[in-house]
Amino acid sequence: MAKGVDKKFCWEIKNFSSLNSERCNSVPVVIGDCKWRLVAFPKGYKADYFSLYLEVTDFQSLPCGWRRYVKFRASIVNQLSQELSVQQETHRWFDQNARGWGFENMLPLTELNAKDGGFLVNEQVMIVAEVEFHEVIGTLDESKKIIESNDLLNKTQEVPQQVKESIDINGFQVLPSQVESVRRIFEKHPEIAVGFQVKNQHLRKTFMNFLVNVIETLCQSLQELSNEDLVEVDIALTYLKDAGFKVDWLEKKLDQVKEKKEKEQSGLVMLQGIEQQLHDLMHKCEKKKSEVLSIGAPLKFDDVV
Repeated sequence: MAKGVDKKFCWEIKNFSSLNSERCNSVPVVIGDCKWRLVAFPKGYKADYFSLYLEVTDFQSLPCGWRRYVKFRASIVNQLSQELSVQQETHRWFDQNARGWGFENMLPLTELNAKDGGFLVNEQVMIVAEVEFHEVIGTLDESKKIIESNDLLNKTQEVPQQVKESIDINGFQVLPSQVESVRRIFEKHPEIAVGFQVKNQHLRKTFMNFLVNVIETLCQSLQELSNEDLVEVDIALTYLKDAGFKVDWLEKKLDQVKEKKEKEQSGLVMLQGIEQQLHDLMHKCEKKKSEVLSIGAPLKFDDVV
């Protein structure tokens, strides 16, 4: 059951342990001009983690070129202690080619299904999602206006909304959601685009958007970043460098992230080994405790006689 309250809604997944399907969906909720739903993988997507995603369901009714820049925050509620609830957050562009984004490694399944862990109570898991729009491109109203303007041949064609909202930063037309990011890039690296000779504004805007997306990718948590993501970032930096951007500082940052990712992966393997050893040790401890208690039990009358 999904309950919509403005931009925040709750999804209660009932009979969780009995779910046999690979994925399950919440009831769609209308937020802004789109219908959204949560998609969960109760048994994990590619690993032993509970996975959760946000998805646009009515994309077929949206106009060509639609895009939504969204902040998505999801929480798995600990029903015994709110302080123990698990929360993750991301900022993403949703569009025709990326209709869903989320968290592959939201919570280990062992922790989610743990008895008295607080996440699974009375066979129910509770998810709270918050969706906040930062930028909207391509609405049904805009599409209608464009069609009407094409019919009125004697009138000036309306300038698309995304062009009107573009802001010039150091010769690059950027979207409002990227203004602060691009300003900070030029403040810290003023010579980054000195060798970039492209004059076409559309291409300049595309390259800058590409650069910002690369940086945002590196800003993701290590749990969100896959090895494939890092390979793609490496390729993207080569592309930007060939175009004339000075991205040596980004290459160094990528190397740092790669090193952290390797440490995280080796640490997780080591942690799994320690947890297994601890589990075996606890089992031995319980077994020995039972033996000691049985030895120390008082004798019965018949045992003495």
